[in-house]
Amino acid sequence: MAKIENVNIFDLETLVNPYEAYQVLRNEAPVFYVPELNIHYVTRYDLIRGALKDTKTFSSQFDSFLNLSREAAMASMPADVQQALKMIERKMVAIPPTMLTLDEPDHTKYRSLVSQLFTGSLIKQSEAQVQSIVQEEIAKLTASTDELGSVDFMSAFAFAVPLRVIADRLGIPSSERTLFDEAAIAAAAGLRLSPQTPDKMLHRAQLALDLQHLMVDLIEARRQDPRDDMITLLANSRLEDSNRLLTHGEALSILNQFLVAGHETTASTFGWGMLMLCERPELQAQIQADIGLVKTFVEEALRIESPVQGLPRVATTDTSLGGYPIKAGEFVMLRYGSANRDERQFEDPDRVNLQRQKAGMQLAFGSGVHHCIGAPLARQELNLGFASLLQQMQNFRLSPQHPQPQAQPSFILRNLPQLHICFDVHPQPN
Repeated sequence: MAKIENVNIFDLETLVNPYEAYQVLRNEAPVFYVPELNIHYVTRYDLIRGALKDTKTFSSQFDSFLNLSREAAMASMPADVQQALKMIERKMVAIPPTMLTLDEPDHTKYRSLVSQLFTGSLIKQSEAQVQSIVQEEIAKLTASTDELGSVDFMSAFAFAVPLRVIADRLGIPSSERTLFDEAAIAAAAGLRLSPQTPDKMLHRAQLALDLQHLMVDLIEARRQDPRDDMITLLANSRLEDSNRLLTHGEALSILNQFLVAGHETTASTFGWGMLMLCERPELQAQIQADIGLVKTFVEEALRIESPVQGLPRVATTDTSLGGYPIKAGEFVMLRYGSANRDERQFEDPDRVNLQRQKAGMQLAFGSGVHHCIGAPLARQELNLGFASLLQQMQNFRLSPQHPQPQAQPSFILRNLPQLHICFDVHPQPN
């Protein structure tokens, strides 16, 4: 067991696998000051859940934290790259805070515009469409294996399903899907707060600009020709307090949040869940014997490998958390990934337990007023996806021709860039 004086949350090994550090911090310093970011790192379940519910004391207006991170990344670039990035930025529509980084009542003002898309009845209505996408992508997955029977599950299925689902919901034309998919993946990558090469930063900035142009064009087109999609809803909704349409910036802000949240978290959990199945074949057998267990499996996969490892809050007044003093204006980083493995909350927290009671108490989707609005859709995709995979295939295993899969180093998001697997297709009955 590591000692607290040896914990460095920015160490490459910790960014790839933070769980030993989380355990040390939970036990010895559940609120841990990180001078490099001037932030308090919170790792215990009860403290994190309490902060999420106390929105008056712990505000979601953390735009300045994200801005500082972007500025730091910009400052590390050569002068000519900085100039090119600034030129691209000047061409972009300014993005105001909307849902993620607002408090009440402004948060609900925007969230209420799109909440109607995620009611239980509408999610249920979308089940057939999502199942159809899952089936089509499973067919592609089985056709994509190489001569040794191996396939990269991440690119062939894990990213493909949620990208198609969110693109359909938004109303992205088929002719623009290639740009949309690449820009969506790049947008999520920008939130990892990982070091980037100059070429990658420039490419991502250009993709962001191209995506903005596409979205603005679609917003204007849907105002002239409304359709049954999310872009139409945002293009034509009016804010109640001012009886006006959303600006392009407001609409883009909401769309960007759904773009990232709508695919990255689901794709990551598909990947981590498949790795768990490969590493513990008995889980495959148990779920195949009782397919209803897939729901608990999905919750366990979300808990054990939280796709969003943490998000910040800012203290609005002098306060304390777990007896640790925090001054007004200081940031706290709430580590969902640690909370979800807190042994005070979850027995044997590092292992999948298909019989776990209250498995849905995990915090992968946050909690309180900022609980992920798209969580029902993500759960639907994951439940249908894993159920179909396990009903139509068997003997999922890691490809022996490829190295052990490893997480991408990241401070915010947690994902597997690649996951090469082999599998057998269930024989069809005569």
